[in-house]
Amino acid sequence: MQHRANPSRIAVRGFAALMVAACAAIGCGAPRAQSAEAVPTVVTVTVDNAKVIRLPDKTQTVIVGNPVIADVALQRNGVLILTGKSFGSTNLIALDAAGSMLAESTISVQAPQAALITVQRGLERESYSCTPNCQPSIQLGDATKYYGDVSGQAEARRAMATGNGGPTK
Repeated sequence: MQHRANPSRIAVRGFAALMVAACAAIGCGAPRAQSAEAVPTVVTVTVDNAKVIRLPDKTQTVIVGNPVIADVALQRNGVLILTGKSFGSTNLIALDAAGSMLAESTISVQAPQAALITVQRGLERESYSCTPNCQPSIQLGDATKYYGDVSGQAEARRAMATGNGGPTK
């Protein structure tokens, strides 16, 4: 009788070995019981969304190759908040106090995918979030007039809600 390996077990073992090798390559250290992730080789984030990642313990300086694409905020204990600002790809470098590189990752900022409908009228594009009813949801690349109209309405609503610019009596 011939014994056959379970394909799902092979895949899980292969993934676990890959993660251990990646962690060893970038110096993650021992696992921590916190919700922040270890610094992966490629970090994917959506435009206008944030992701929490953990940097190596001795990180003193964080460099983003193109701050137009992504922004970072270094917190205590090596926690980094990464925010996607524009579509594209850039890199993130973590340095220690002596200027030695501790980790480097690629940041990929992508468009939201879930429940987003794009209406194309010739060269003019409009985006709508349909969760469950379709409402305007401006995205980078939308037509200038549509983008300005929708963002203007959102800004006017925000100003009225905070009492900074609402109608006067």
